[in-house]
Amino acid sequence: MRALILSIVFAISLSQVVFSQVIHSDKKAVKQSKANDIIVYGSDTCHYCLDTKEFLKEKQIEFIYYDVDVNLEMQNEMVEKLQKAGIPLDEISLPIVDLHGKLKMNNVADFEGFLKSLTEKTK
Repeated sequence: MRALILSIVFAISLSQVVFSQVIHSDKKAVKQSKANDIIVYGSDTCHYCLDTKEFLKEKQIEFIYYDVDVNLEMQNEMVEKLQKAGIPLDEISLPIVDLHGKLKMNNVADFEGFLKSLTEKTK
């Protein structure tokens, strides 16, 4: 009985080590691929975010979208990028677009201009 319990504990410990290494290496690959992509941080409850996604799809511009309401890891990533860029968090307006390393924020007063600025940098 003791040998059975020890083998179960060993198997569980070994599986945790193996899976943690796989997850860690996958995150590295994801972060490397993000460096060259357009990333849209938004919310599925925000009509500007939904309109931005639709606009990029219509223009056939590839992008990665993260709903920061449900994906807290990506919300934290967005906040870190905003802080590094010196953008006060109380002044943000979704969506936030990481356009090849340059942050673009929705300008509610000129949403069409915001969308146009997304296409100018991708050509």
